[in-house]
Amino acid sequence: MKTLRPFKEFISYIIFMVVLLLLLWWMEFRFLVLQNDYEVYMGFLAVFFLLFGVWLATKISKPKIKTIVIEKEIRIPENEFMLNETERQRRNISKRELEVLALMAQGMSNQEIASKLFVSLNTVKTHSTKLFEKLEVKRRTQAIETAKKLQLLPPTLV
Repeated sequence: MKTLRPFKEFISYIIFMVVLLLLLWWMEFRFLVLQNDYEVYMGFLAVFFLLFGVWLATKISKPKIKTIVIEKEIRIPENEFMLNETERQRRNISKRELEVLALMAQGMSNQEIASKLFVSLNTVKTHSTKLFEKLEVKRRTQAIETAKKLQLLPPTLV
């Protein structure tokens, strides 16, 4: 305390000046608010609605990201592919239907398969329909996947 005594008067002047300055700022603010009350209130209202709009936009347009993990079995051939002849005979799949299935697996369209096998488009469609019935599927992709599982087609690493 002895070290502050010489500065006591100086510190009291500083405190008095700070209080006086705060009083002037408060009076200036009061004067501005009374003179421009409509603009000040509209400004506060605009800032409020701006912040409310930003908050609402983040709530409404927040992306709903959902991660879905799909586990799929990949079969790696250990040796040369051997056709599962017993399954082919059990399902009564003809050699021609097996050719059509192999060309489907290569990604060919019905028209391309027909021109490759020298048959009509209707014949390819008939073979496809019979294949779907025998493999108990509804789509080409399902037929190819089922045939690979049954070892009617060689597995691929795609």
